Amino acid sequence: MSDAPNILIVTSRYYAEIMTELEAGVVAALEAGGAQHEFLEVPGAFEVPGAIALVSDADEYDGYIALGCVIRGETSHYDHICNEVARGLMNLSLAGIPVGFGVLTCENKDQAMVRASRSGKNKGAEVVAAVLRMVELSNAYSDDE
Repeated sequence: MSDAPNILIVTSRYYAEIMTELEAGVVAALEAGGAQHEFLEVPGAFEVPGAIALVSDADEYDGYIALGCVIRGETSHYDHICNEVARGLMNLSLAGIPVGFGVLTCENKDQAMVRASRSGKNKGAEVVAAVLRMVELSNAYSDDE
């Protein structure tokens, strides 16, 4: 059995071009950090926290990366989705599940692409650093010895 963290990337590919770049940044950073990973695809950002909650009961993964992209439209739908996804992921985190928040919330596709791009803000690498640190903390303070 490997000591490398096993991370599940739960991804919504609603905006495929943006997500392809964001996922590439995540995978590169996980590989550089020596972590194993798998993908689980869900329909939209709203489903990401629920999927993590379902899978976390199986204890197969050390941590989870939540990936998605929500772009503001003409209605308040954006606000509802962003708020509920953030709340869902925070609830998981507060329950002791190591989660990296990689759901982009942007005004337009150009903003999202800059944040997703490995040559831009590279939010994929940032979320990997966050989840790997939370896995370390979880391991350090876990009662499962």
